[in-house]
Amino acid sequence: MPTGSRFQSKMPMLLQEALTGVIRSAISLPLLMGFGPAMTAARALGRTFATSRINRKRFPRSAINLRVAFPDADEQRIHSLAVSGYEHLFQLGVEICYTPRLITEEGFRRHLSFSPIEPAVRALLSGKPIILLSGHSGNWELIGYSMSMLGFPMAATYRPLDLLPLDSWLFDTRQRRGLTLHSKFGSVRSIPIAMAEGMPAGFVADQSGGDRGLFVPFFGRLTSTYKSIGLLAMQTGATIICGNARRLHPLDGEGGGSGSASMGYTIQLVDVFGPEDWNGRPDPLYYLTARYRRAMERMILQAPDQYLWMHRVWRSRPLHERSGKPFPDALRAKLGGLPWLNDASAEAIVDRSDRDARLVAAGSPL
Repeated sequence: MPTGSRFQSKMPMLLQEALTGVIRSAISLPLLMGFGPAMTAARALGRTFATSRINRKRFPRSAINLRVAFPDADEQRIHSLAVSGYEHLFQLGVEICYTPRLITEEGFRRHLSFSPIEPAVRALLSGKPIILLSGHSGNWELIGYSMSMLGFPMAATYRPLDLLPLDSWLFDTRQRRGLTLHSKFGSVRSIPIAMAEGMPAGFVADQSGGDRGLFVPFFGRLTSTYKSIGLLAMQTGATIICGNARRLHPLDGEGGGSGSASMGYTIQLVDVFGPEDWNGRPDPLYYLTARYRRAMERMILQAPDQYLWMHRVWRSRPLHERSGKPFPDALRAKLGGLPWLNDASAEAIVDRSDRDARLVAAGSPL
C-alpha cells in the first residue's frame, strides 16, 4: 500500500474519489484517440501552451536555463528548444497513459530497443547492491518498466499524489509491473531495506538539493544536488548505473491505434561506476555526486529537446555566493580533482560562480 504523503489532501474521501474519477476519465481520452493521433495532438497542445499567456512566467525560465547550458546558441535555437521541452512534456502525459498497456512482457520489444547495456546487466547479475539513476530527460518511467521486463524488479522513489485514491491507483498499476514504489518522504529508511533484500533502487536524480546540497558542476555552473544518493551508495557499497530512455522519433501521425503504434524509445547506458572509483578520493561523496551529475548532462546533450528545461535546477546557490565571500579554496581543489575537468573548465566554473555572486548581491534573478 502507498506510504502516504505529508501533502496528501485533507478533503473528504468522497470528494477525493469523485475528483479521481474525473482525472481517470480524462486519462482515458488519449486511449480512445489512439496512440499516434494522441501524440500528435499532445505535441500541438504543448507547443501552444508553451508560449501562451497562462505560461508567461514559466516559459522565460526555460530560455534562461537554455542560455546557461548552450551559451553559443542563437535566440532561434533557444526558443525552439524551450518550446520542444513543453511538447515533450505533453507527449510524456500520453505515453504514461499508454505505458501499462504497451509495455508488457509480450509486446515491450516493439516499443523499446536497447543500446549496448552489457556493463549494466553484469552489475545487475553480480548480486551486489545497485542504484539506478536517471533524470528528467526522455521518459524516466520507462527505465523502471524496462528493468522489470528484463527480469529485474526495482524499488523506485516517488512523490505520493495528493489525492489518496489516485495515489493508490498509481501505486497498484506500477506494482503489477514489478515496480515497488517508496514515498520520497520515507525512503531514507525503506530503500536501504529493499536494497538489502537484493532489489535495485531507482531515483530520478537531477532535482535541486536546496541550499544545503552538494554544489557540483552542471553545464559549467554549480548546481545543488542531494547528498542522500551518494551517502546511500557509500553506505551500501552500491554500483551506480546511469541511463535514460530516449525517444527516437516524433511519431507525428504514426499509427492509428494502440495495436499498431510504437513508442519508439531506446534504453541507453551512460555510465557505470562503483566503490572502486570513489574509494581513495580526497572527497568520495563529492566525486560520485559530481560524476552522476555529469552523466545527467550527457543524457541531456544527446536529446536536448527531450529535457524539462522549466525546472529551476540552478535556483539554490552555494553559501559563498549568498554571503559574498570569495570562491573557497577547498571547493576549487574539489573541482581540480575531477578527472573529466581540465584547468580551463574548472576555472570557467569559478568565473561563473563569481558572476552569480555578483547577481545575488545585486538582487538580480539567477
